[in-house]
Amino acid sequence: MAAKSMYVCQSCGAEQRKWQGQCPDCLEWNSISEQATEVSGFRNQKISLGSALTPEPITAISSKDSPRRQTHIDEFDRVLGGGLVRGSAVLIGGDPGIGKSTILLQASALLAEHYGTVLYITGEESARQVHLRGERIDALHQDLQLTTSCDLEAMLTTIAKVKPHTVIIDSIQTTVTNQLTSAPGTVAQVRDCAAALINSAKTLGHALILVGHVTKDGSIAGPRVLEHMVDAVLYFEGDRGYNHRVLRAVKNRFGPAGEIGIFEMSDKGLVGIRDASKLFLAERAVDVPGSVVVACMEGTRPVLVEIQALVVPTVYATPKRSTVGVDANRVGMLTAVLERRVGIPLGTQDIYVNVVGGVKLTEPASDLGVVLAILSAFQEKALPADLVVFGEIGLTGEIRPVGAPESRAKEALNMGFSRLLLPRGNNTRVQEANIAASLRPSKQQTAWEAMPAKHLSEAVQLAF
Repeated sequence: MAAKSMYVCQSCGAEQRKWQGQCPDCLEWNSISEQATEVSGFRNQKISLGSALTPEPITAISSKDSPRRQTHIDEFDRVLGGGLVRGSAVLIGGDPGIGKSTILLQASALLAEHYGTVLYITGEESARQVHLRGERIDALHQDLQLTTSCDLEAMLTTIAKVKPHTVIIDSIQTTVTNQLTSAPGTVAQVRDCAAALINSAKTLGHALILVGHVTKDGSIAGPRVLEHMVDAVLYFEGDRGYNHRVLRAVKNRFGPAGEIGIFEMSDKGLVGIRDASKLFLAERAVDVPGSVVVACMEGTRPVLVEIQALVVPTVYATPKRSTVGVDANRVGMLTAVLERRVGIPLGTQDIYVNVVGGVKLTEPASDLGVVLAILSAFQEKALPADLVVFGEIGLTGEIRPVGAPESRAKEALNMGFSRLLLPRGNNTRVQEANIAASLRPSKQQTAWEAMPAKHLSEAVQLAF
């Protein structure tokens, strides 16, 4: 075999013939490093044929769901789609110290208590450190087997010997194989180690959970191919200034993508929060200009969040647009729509928009809330305290319908809000749900007042 050096981008995994300062594929700077490989002269060798596969008709394959093992942490199971599937591979990423190892240690102890042996392999901490954390959060169990190792071959041998139903690797970036000479955390090491561990999970039938480090921009460190290899990709989100954490499913082959679980960090570890809307609206001030409550959907869960805006005269030639929790480019577009279609002069105003509680909103249903918050701050006029809004805004000022309006309306009603400002295209479905709710006897208010609007100007008149 002839030795050969390859230049591989540590960000995207692209291979180059020579070293370059910038990767031509992902445009990252100083991400290309040299790696030693071996070439076996494939062109001069005869391809050996493998054994034939045994395909079967698709109609003969059972469509029953694979049995799941619940972690008995409701919010965690919610994000997983109901629990861990046998033979599945899950990748969990997040900032350092956000709670990845904590939630996995809690889940490991509960899985060991209900189902048997769980193997936890850590390559970053000592066994004593993990034990001390387990004592603090009450996550100790005899069937939770703990070991420390960074060697892939030792891990595979241990897994085959112990035969656990769940394996946790913390983390995949510290795992190395002696088949490669590259350093830990490089593209080749991460890709090959993950492929071997996933193949072991598919063959032996245990569930595999991999912990992944994140880069400075928040994505999983290593090549993006790692996210394509696993069955589910979960991200931990949160701000160190808040006690709550959000676990979001970016990809899930066994459940809905985009689902979130909300946790609160405490002395006993991460505690699931079922009533997320109450958490985000706990310190809300009513009758204050620039504040509006928006009904959003995170996966299949409706959540009420508060959007605040501040509008002040600018002291610079170019007005400032600053946002936290929403896309700045979208806020700039909505500001232009508000100025052009409603006639509000915002060209000389600095605009600041914030989503309270450290929440990040990505769905366009929050457009109407952003616009009304800006308008309320500009006019120094407070919106009604019992009003909840949702709707997408187009460039012509039209308010487009959004998904799951009934769930948003029911969540608003449960939180004590009685008026809904919504797109006219969603009014029929909301009214049908309203009639059904009014027929059910309840001590609380069982109906809401829907205010449908087709254009932004109409929504402004209804809101104020």
